[in-house]
Amino acid sequence: MDGGALTDTSLTDSYFSTSFIGMNGFGSPVETKYPLIQRMTNSSSSPSLLNDSAKPYAGHDPLTSSASSLFNDFGALNISQRRKTPNPTASEFIPKGGSTSRLSNVSQSNMSAFSQVFSHPSMGSPATAGLAPGMSLSAGSSPLHSPKITPHTSPAPRRRSHTPNPASYMVPSSASTPVNNPVSQNPSSGQVIQKETVGGTTYFYTDTTPAPLTGMVFPNYHIYPPTAPHVAYMQPKANAPSFFMADELRQELINRHLITMAQIDQADMPAVPTEVDSYHSLFPLEPLPPPNRIQKSSNFGYITSCYKAVNSKDDLPYCLRRIHGFRLVNTKCMVLVDMWKKIQHSNIVTLREVFTTKAFSEPSLVFAYDFHAGGETMMSRHFNDPNADAYFTKRKWGQHDGPLPRQHAGLLPESLIWAYIVQLSSALRTIHTAGLACRVMDPTKILITGKTRLRVNCVGVFDVLTFDNSQNNNPLALMAQYQQADLISLGKVVLALACNSLAGIQRENLQKAMELVTINYSSDLKNLILYLLTDQNRMRSVNDIMPMIGARFYTQLDAAQMRNDVIEEDLAKEVQNGRLFRLLAKLGTINERPEFQKDPTWSETGDRYLLKLFRDHLFHQVTEAGAPWIDLSHIISCLNKLDAGVPEKISLISRDEKSVLVVTYSDLKRCFENTFQELIAAANGQL
Repeated sequence: MDGGALTDTSLTDSYFSTSFIGMNGFGSPVETKYPLIQRMTNSSSSPSLLNDSAKPYAGHDPLTSSASSLFNDFGALNISQRRKTPNPTASEFIPKGGSTSRLSNVSQSNMSAFSQVFSHPSMGSPATAGLAPGMSLSAGSSPLHSPKITPHTSPAPRRRSHTPNPASYMVPSSASTPVNNPVSQNPSSGQVIQKETVGGTTYFYTDTTPAPLTGMVFPNYHIYPPTAPHVAYMQPKANAPSFFMADELRQELINRHLITMAQIDQADMPAVPTEVDSYHSLFPLEPLPPPNRIQKSSNFGYITSCYKAVNSKDDLPYCLRRIHGFRLVNTKCMVLVDMWKKIQHSNIVTLREVFTTKAFSEPSLVFAYDFHAGGETMMSRHFNDPNADAYFTKRKWGQHDGPLPRQHAGLLPESLIWAYIVQLSSALRTIHTAGLACRVMDPTKILITGKTRLRVNCVGVFDVLTFDNSQNNNPLALMAQYQQADLISLGKVVLALACNSLAGIQRENLQKAMELVTINYSSDLKNLILYLLTDQNRMRSVNDIMPMIGARFYTQLDAAQMRNDVIEEDLAKEVQNGRLFRLLAKLGTINERPEFQKDPTWSETGDRYLLKLFRDHLFHQVTEAGAPWIDLSHIISCLNKLDAGVPEKISLISRDEKSVLVVTYSDLKRCFENTFQELIAAANGQL
């Protein structure tokens, strides 16, 4: 590239544009002359209406012109007026490109000193000193643009984490930005010294980002790319929406949100307390047992109930498993609870805390777990069909056995069973490595979310309920025995899945169940079940079944990565929608406002009139026949161009069709920002 020394006359707003930031937003052809440095995008953690888009594009006013918005912004930020402390009321951190006019605020002696340290031709002397291409001297253009969360790190780590320049992938990694300057430069460096001011501290660093090659043209506003080929050919549905996520995924997420936000009417369910310890908004996840119930849980030996609740300490939803009528006598079992808290695994529901309470009008022990909305037990998913046990039930005299169940015709596909085996064995491996035992490997305590995602639930409950005084000296004394029982329980779960019936794991039906497995499934699955259910003369480990799983592990890994590709593609469709919504929200606060500052015609005059016509251009288009012309791509494209402030011209026609105004998106963006800032100032009582 031939980026020479920059002068005030050659610099316009277009050079300092931040519209290059974001997805596919990297400048116009006329600006490829100068190497660009990628800047931080808007923070997703602060979706403020004040300054969410802020991607000024090329204006046509010189930098030193009073009409230049960039000149006005920079004029308000001299050294004496800069904030030396963090500004907690600002919205986001959006570094903008600096200008040579800002160098007047830096002493000549200091610049000379830096010139000796950083031998860069563009910083040799004040006369020829200009900002290196892409150099930024400002952390924001005005108090409304300054950061809500002040950065606490230098630019170096942030440059390693922000969005990379797409041109970097098109040039060799050893490429550098050449600078044509009369002053000689070390050929081994070939790099640009960048300067950036963050929170009152000025950083100098070397920009090693390769510059775009000559002839590269990137879109100058946000666009929606097509679906990636590896995802497009993967999806079975050809009519999937192009701008939004798949309907199936959306419905699943909506169902999770509904369950997470569900509440009860306290008048209809007075037995549910309003608050338990630090948890509130309890919602039963299972039918509540009757008050006079005598039958106890077949798993724990106590009456249990389950609730969704919100923790007042962090405002996050949790699942509370209540053990009715249990008095905790020995607190030394909390050693095991602390060990369970440290386990974090994708196939285990994490235990957060255990506490006792009398909020339910009787002593109760409560286990708090992570809440996974929309989860259902393996029992309800696969063993809820009463006809599934027909193959194992005894026939009356003269009746014949029904047809033998087959895969996809009464039995689960083997690939699904192996997917469950991989996840359950992974959970057991983590638990056993931590020196603990699962002890709840049961279809009623295994949660399924989505299609095939498993999580082992209610871990640690048995460790508390069955703890006795004999374990005071060594709470882990019986863990080896419990771990062997976990392997047997895993074998029973796999056999029940292969038979698609809990009757198959009963002792009198084991032979018939194994014959069914031998006929319908591979020998590896049969051998795995036999190994888990057969007593061995030695201590077994969950690692022993890894050779039986074999290459099927890679199949599950490939399926998980393909699923991740699909979800990332759906996320890419939604990544810009929040920005466009906030843009429409700002526009909606301006258009058709009945009165402002006691002026009923405020929204119909001046800059607001242009925005009104632009709103008609967005939503009120008609065909030649006068029918409404509705095109979502037109709306999205126009909003993206407005957000970036591109120099493209559009024709705005008045409603009486007597006036035609030709304006650029850059002009509309300037009107839009000024008008919205006027509303913000009035809302804050500054007018």
